[in-house]
Order: sequence, then C-alpha cells, then structure tokens
Amino acid sequence: MDQSMRSCKKFVHLDLKGAPPRIGYLIELIQLFADLGANGLLIEYEDMFPYEGELKVLQSTTQPPYRRDEIVSIQDAAYSRGLEIIPLVQTFGHLEFVLKHEVFRDLREVDYCLGTLNPHRDAGVRLVQEMLQQVMKLHPKSTSLHIGADEVYMLGHGDESKHWLDVPGRSVHQLFLSHVIKVAKGVQESAPNLNLIMWDDMLRSITPETIKESGLVGLVQPMLWDYSPTLDVENTVMLMERYKSVGMSQQWAASSFKGSTTVHTCVTSTQRHLDNHLQWLKVASSLSAGIKLQGIALTGWQRYDHLSILCELMPVGLPSLGSCLQTLLHGGFTEEAQKKVVETLGTVDVEDNERLSSRTSSSFAGAKLAELIVKLTSLLESAELRHFQNNMFVRGWFTPYHRQKKTINPLIAQQIKTQAKIILDAVESQVQEVRGEMCLLYSDSTVQEWVDQHITPVLEPLHNLLREIETVLNEMGLCTESIS
Repeated sequence: MDQSMRSCKKFVHLDLKGAPPRIGYLIELIQLFADLGANGLLIEYEDMFPYEGELKVLQSTTQPPYRRDEIVSIQDAAYSRGLEIIPLVQTFGHLEFVLKHEVFRDLREVDYCLGTLNPHRDAGVRLVQEMLQQVMKLHPKSTSLHIGADEVYMLGHGDESKHWLDVPGRSVHQLFLSHVIKVAKGVQESAPNLNLIMWDDMLRSITPETIKESGLVGLVQPMLWDYSPTLDVENTVMLMERYKSVGMSQQWAASSFKGSTTVHTCVTSTQRHLDNHLQWLKVASSLSAGIKLQGIALTGWQRYDHLSILCELMPVGLPSLGSCLQTLLHGGFTEEAQKKVVETLGTVDVEDNERLSSRTSSSFAGAKLAELIVKLTSLLESAELRHFQNNMFVRGWFTPYHRQKKTINPLIAQQIKTQAKIILDAVESQVQEVRGEMCLLYSDSTVQEWVDQHITPVLEPLHNLLREIETVLNEMGLCTESIS
C-alpha cells in the first residue's frame, strides 16, 4: 500500500464554467466531499466569478455569477470542514471566456483561436494579473494558486510571435516559459508567500536544460495530469523524475472522476475512473524519495472548454468521486473503501439504478436527479429511438422515393406516426421529471442548456419525420391534424 498517495492532500476540482450549482446545493456538495475523504477544493470559477471594473464584462451573461458574499460562504463551508481552497485562474491558454469578448479581441495570439493570449502585449499580462488579484483578494486564506497554462494552442503562430521567433536561438518553448515566468513573478511581487501551481503538459516536450535556464524552477510547481484508465505508469514516473532533475521536486498529480470520457457523456462510469486512480497509485509507489508529492487534484470537468457542451453533471459523478477518493485513502478499492462509499452515497456506481432508487442505506444530495438522468439516458440510447429511421415501416414504406412520388400508404404512415408519438411521449414525460429535479439544484438556464444539448438533437429526426408524414398526407388530402 502506497503511503505517499494515502497521506498527500486530495483536492476535489470544481469546474464552474458549466452547470454551476445553486449556492445551497454547492454548500451541500462541499459537506459531501469532506464526508468522502477530501482535504481541499480546486475551484475554477471562470465566468462565474464576480469580476469588477473593466473585468465586469467577463461575468456570465446566461446566469448571474456567484455574489461576493456567496464566495465567502463557499469558503466558510470548506474551512468549517478542514478543506483548503486553491483557486484556479487560466493565464495563457483556455482564455475563451475572456478573449471571446470584442474588447479583448486584439489580445488573441491569432484571431481565429479564442483560447490563447498573445504573450507580447503588456495589456494581456496586465489583464491576467488583474484577474489573479481580484480572485485572490476574495480568497485571503488560500496559500496556493493555480495559474493554469495548459493547452496553449497556436502559440508562435501570431505575427508578433513570428517576428520574435525570427531572432536566431529563440524557440516557442522559450516564448511559453517567458510568459509563465512573467505572470508568476508578477504574483510573487504582491504575494511572496503564495505557492504557485501550473498544469504540466506544455513542459513535457521542453528539454531539462531549457527549463533550467529559463528561471522557472522555484517559481511554480508542476501538476501532472493524466485522466486515462490505462495511464502509462512508466512514462509518468520518468516524466516526474525528469522534473525533479531540474530542481522541481515539489509536484502535484491530477486524476479524473468525471468529465474526461467523451465531450458529450451524460453518465459517469465508476470503473473507468477507478482504473485511472489505481494507475496513479502505481505511479506514486514507484517514485524516488526526492520527489515530494504535494497532493492530487481529482478533476471533474463540466465542459472540455468554455464553448463545448455540458458533460456529466455533478450528481451523476458523485459515486465515482466517492469511489476514487476512498481508493486513494485505502491504497485500492478495498472492501473497506466500498463500504464507506455505500454508507455515504448508497451505491458505488450511478448506473446501479436499483440500488440508487431504493437508497436503502442512505441518500445523497442530487441522488434523485442522478437516478432520473441515468434512466432518461438509457431511453435516449435505446435502439428503438436511435434507429427509428431504420425500422421496417420507415425503410419499407416511407423512403425518400415514396415521399417524392407521393406513393404513401396512409395506413402505414399512421402506424409510423403512432409509434413515433409513443416514443416521444415517453421521452417527454421523463424529460419533465428531470427538469423538475434539475431546477432545484441548477439555474433555469443550465436546465434549458442541458435539454437543448442532450435531448433535442436526439429527438429532432423523429420530429422531422412526423412533420414530413403530416405534409405528405395533407398533400394527399388525407390528414388535417397538425403534428408538432
């Protein structure tokens, strides 16, 4: 059993750039995270932070951001349970929520990439410094800050970068490091005791010599992220040893408990994420004594980026989170670990609908919504719905040829209509249940977004088919009933 992973701090990542929970539910979730064994929160507010002044434009327009007093109450809830808080503010890549605004458009590295900041503009550096200062001012007790810096796409492609890179001996790697160092030094000037963390992916291809010469060492600690259930243990250990060799001995890990399966996944697979954590346990037990693992962030992505659709909502991911936290605490998914999760949540697997709906031992905040989403998703993925266009009647009597020639058998058209409406009515009934439950935990705009993204596209072909049948029958003078 690996002691380093068992004893290091476990931070639950709150990705608030999608489906931010209502404040009351968020407070309940924080209690639950503590019950399940977390020691801290890694909070990524993005557009849900109440930025002020010229940054007010960054606030979400689809729903109000958390108020300043609510951000205080989030911290109070966390600290009352002994949870630390690390705010995460992107400062280089994944700045879509900033650079999408016309007022900041000229700060993009390239105009068609909304995520990457142009590192040559002083205004860009001042912008991220102001974001960092406003966030940290509202988190006076936080001793660490995560400055992001992952997936800095298209860096080096902007005109100013190309000009900078024309000088012999300069590289995109140096350009990346120089911006991160500038940001880190800016934070250090106003908060010299603040511990800075960054995502490690942009460092992976940089030579140890370049990292050493840059001056990054001692300024920032790398957080290595890998969410795969088949994480390559040997390569990850080698990477961590390489960071240690340049003087970066204090390191962090980042796993995933939800939000990393596909961009549109609605139901979390506990096993997939458990496997990811079991691989991280192997990594931790293989590290040399010189590497000081500071903690692990269990990420729970709500979107892949600011502009992508919502993936699994938090209630659906809680059995996975509980299982992953307890696996880290026990050094494996032991009987004891499973028992603790079942005691707290009633189940270790959200897809275990029978156990989730009976909830004989206990319930958890959001359990009803999780149960309804699993049930609805199962219906949406049924062959009957997904392949309705391929059923015998549609394929045999309502093809494009039949529509074009208007050689429709009205009796069979009516049969298709009846079948389609039965399916649509069953889905609509469940959607109404999901809406009712989801509204208790999330804003109306989040509920509508989830339905528009995950329900509407699946039902659209059926609605279109019904409209086509109606049109053809009307043209044949056989039907006046309108079908929506």
